[in-house]
Amino acid sequence: MSIDRVEEITGDSEGEPTATAAATVTAAVRYYSVAPGVRLNVRSGPSTSYSIVRVLSEGAKVPIFCQTPGQTISGPYGTTNIWDNIGDGDYISDAYVYTGADGYVAGRCG
Repeated sequence: MSIDRVEEITGDSEGEPTATAAATVTAAVRYYSVAPGVRLNVRSGPSTSYSIVRVLSEGAKVPIFCQTPGQTISGPYGTTNIWDNIGDGDYISDAYVYTGADGYVAGRCG
């Protein structure tokens, strides 16, 4: 993700415009590993009651754009109600993703 800051124009003591430096901030997207040996269903929402939109292959690595509470799931990395948004309308249970933490590692969705 890249965020561009717009050049800000301000006036000096004589009313002439001066420019402050424009800056570009680039945030690195971090990828997390899905549990080994697992083909993981990607759902359209944070529960197994949502439809499956695709299946991740074994050894997949996923970005986590945001996280949201949902159905409680038990998996290789514990029991949690945290669901990871890995794309536009794509959710997986955090119980299947190695994040190195028991809680949220990204901002809340929505």
